[in-house]
Amino acid sequence: MSGPMIPAAKPVIGDEEREAVDRVLRSGMIAQGPEVAAFEKEFSEQLVNGTPCVAVSSGTSGLHLGLVAAGIGAGDEVIVPSFTFAATANSVALTGATPVFADIDPDTYCLDPASVESVITERTAAIMPVHLYGHPADLSALGDLAKSRGLQLFEDAAQAHGATWNGAPVGSFGTFAMFSLYPTKNMTSGEGGMVACATPELVRMVQLLRNQGMERRYENEVVGFNQRMTDVHAAIGRVQLTKLPAWNAQRQANAAYLSANLEGVGTPTVAPGATHVWHQYTIRVPHDRDGFAKALAEEHGVGSGAYYPIPNHQLPSFALELDLPATAAAAAEVLSLPVYPALTTEQLERIVAGVNAVAKAGA
Repeated sequence: MSGPMIPAAKPVIGDEEREAVDRVLRSGMIAQGPEVAAFEKEFSEQLVNGTPCVAVSSGTSGLHLGLVAAGIGAGDEVIVPSFTFAATANSVALTGATPVFADIDPDTYCLDPASVESVITERTAAIMPVHLYGHPADLSALGDLAKSRGLQLFEDAAQAHGATWNGAPVGSFGTFAMFSLYPTKNMTSGEGGMVACATPELVRMVQLLRNQGMERRYENEVVGFNQRMTDVHAAIGRVQLTKLPAWNAQRQANAAYLSANLEGVGTPTVAPGATHVWHQYTIRVPHDRDGFAKALAEEHGVGSGAYYPIPNHQLPSFALELDLPATAAAAAEVLSLPVYPALTTEQLERIVAGVNAVAKAGA
């Protein structure tokens, strides 16, 4: 190993975030309050073209509340990718609806519109693409398909803060969109999620659902949950939001460097019309991906991650026999390298040297 381990991901937390937390703690207003309201407004204005936003306790809770608020429930089917984190399908199942798994485009890792169309049934209520790794799904084709078949379109934008499709920000296309604010995302609030809502009615329903079903204390209008965001988390998120554009630009520069210099592996592509924000920089390793990752870590001190080695439909929680060839290939071959904005020039060079050496040794 030529230096300290370069981790696969690294949250960036500085003095401004600490000062923001201290400000909230000194105020005595720690639960959902003015910081949450300010964060919702700023996120709306800066990331989703003014689409109203509701802050919640996690990305998964954001998906769940968005689905419930949009009327999804028992008897419905929602089409989702199998190649994603389990929260996408789990959130559908938690409403009582059935997640129906479609295949992905092998280049973008996002839902393949043709595969989506092939699994639409009379019970299909919605399509929920995931903007995986920070690359937007084909919102033109999926949006047209949803419209032509009378379906709702939901966006799982957990990894795509600031990504765009044909110039419009992800999160501004569907009935609702969810952004995760988990520590390893392009920006964080420590933990949390944000739900962008297309209508005032949806905004109010998500607000009710996150707060025990009530707008006024003890006047519970619907059966709800406790999935509020605290002012402590919102204060962190507000600071991180101001840094996001520069961080995304650095991720893009880091990704460009990797793509220009890596050899012997499949490097990622960006679809025409897409702005990729590189939550993950994901290569393809066709042979012995896990051995490749092990050698990269042990011999060169470069961390990496396989996101996601088990497709959702093969998890014990779903256990379905499906033919999704692009999903199966991706699950066996993908490996995400460090791309976060805190990487130094020396670290980027070491990542390239390590990947190229391991690829050459295995050739």
